[in-house]
Amino acid sequence: MKKVLVISSSLRINSNSEALAEAFAKGAREAGHEVEVISLRNKTASFCRGCFVCQEKQRCVIRDDADVICQKALTSDVLVFATPIYYYEMSGQLKTLLDRLNPLFPSKYAFRDIYMLTAAAEDDEHVPQRAESGLQGWIDCFANARLAGTVFMGGVTDAGEGESHPALEQAYQRGKNA
Repeated sequence: MKKVLVISSSLRINSNSEALAEAFAKGAREAGHEVEVISLRNKTASFCRGCFVCQEKQRCVIRDDADVICQKALTSDVLVFATPIYYYEMSGQLKTLLDRLNPLFPSKYAFRDIYMLTAAAEDDEHVPQRAESGLQGWIDCFANARLAGTVFMGGVTDAGEGESHPALEQAYQRGKNA
């Protein structure tokens, strides 16, 4: 059994990227894993101050929801990041959270496998590449971690529009095999 932390960064209710997150979580639960899904919708995550105290203390000096999420990520075996694609990139909320996960860098983090789930109005396969590249840059700082897989739901604009999109099954299968 693995401990799986799924983070949905969309602020929109019934978002397509959150549907991907829920599908992944469902597959992981059915596989017998312990799963927690966190939505950033009602969370507070201040910007990183660049003070690097976290490198010494392994904890951020800013006490908000990002600090709590960081502590959960530390002990998770699998991390899953779901994001809408905004202007060919990950959401600002997700980027802010990744910056705030800096205390993990010098730690004895448990995670090995990291997944990225994306949704966008445009359907071309290149659409999520910059977001994936941004996450890969973060992953590259963690020698024991790897980008284990991605799922892209393209061609969806409105909330809930992807409810029958084939990417949901892909996310479910990724979760089942995590």
